[in-house]
Amino acid sequence: TANLLSAVQDKDGNLYIKAQRNAFIDIDQDDFTRNMLTKLGVQYVILNNRMVVVGDPAFELANIFNRETRRPMSHGMISPKESDALPIMKLLIEKLLGSAQKQGEVCYFSVPAEPIDFSMNVTYHKGLFQDLLTKLGYEAKPIIEGHAVVFSELADDDFTGIGISGGGGMFNVCVAYKTIPALSFATSRGGEWIDQDVAQVLGIKGSKACAIKERGVDIRKPQNREQQAIEIYFRELIKYTLTNIKQRFESSEGMPSFPEPVDIVFAGGTPMIGGFCDVVKQELEKIKFPIPIKNVRVSEDSLNAIAKGALVAAMSES
Repeated sequence: TANLLSAVQDKDGNLYIKAQRNAFIDIDQDDFTRNMLTKLGVQYVILNNRMVVVGDPAFELANIFNRETRRPMSHGMISPKESDALPIMKLLIEKLLGSAQKQGEVCYFSVPAEPIDFSMNVTYHKGLFQDLLTKLGYEAKPIIEGHAVVFSELADDDFTGIGISGGGGMFNVCVAYKTIPALSFATSRGGEWIDQDVAQVLGIKGSKACAIKERGVDIRKPQNREQQAIEIYFRELIKYTLTNIKQRFESSEGMPSFPEPVDIVFAGGTPMIGGFCDVVKQELEKIKFPIPIKNVRVSEDSLNAIAKGALVAAMSES
């Protein structure tokens, strides 16, 4: 929801990762604004007679003008409330990937698992992305987001363990045994849930709350009122996610019996906050998790891990 990423490996084994903030802002079209953006080197497009700035510059302009950015995605999917979502997504994906180097080149794209706490149409979202990628010449294949974390981060454990993608819109969970997903689900709470609730209690814009969070906060030792609000909602998010995993372990049939303790590995932007793993360990002890856990860690390349996992899936077909 917050960022779009792509991972590509060339024939010599070189890995190329591109990132684009998944946001845009529309501005009145006039000569002064056009000249200002051109001088600043900010790219824009004209859409419905409005100037539209996409990516990181949109986020920066929103903070300067005390406005909210617009997002083509919400809760991990194309936003049903955003009329310009599809043309903006097309523009962002073309910037990230370009056209396929040869027709039918395999491209895996991440999709959310079925959510447990709200209703959404994953099938529609999946179809839209397949169509966008197919028109660029790719053979588009979906991979559940938490499963991509397993592919990216758990190779040394025979792709066995719990992969969790903590994004802006959702948390996606995948429990896997030797690459096979035994349990996958998503929840509606992610980084944006924290931003919105922090913004509400502090009386600020959501983009401002996000900027405070991303400036560098350690949730083990908040330093002021703003950081304390962020810490409170992070703890609630972590507790909510772990409790739902526990409940599904205890209620689902056919769950694998893990002979050894397994890792829980997080990826995505939200778990990059300072002290995240320590708070996860504290909450695991409180809820008495049903299986032994060996390690709790955040991917060393957290923001890029899901894209890398999709690349591993694509390479397995080469």
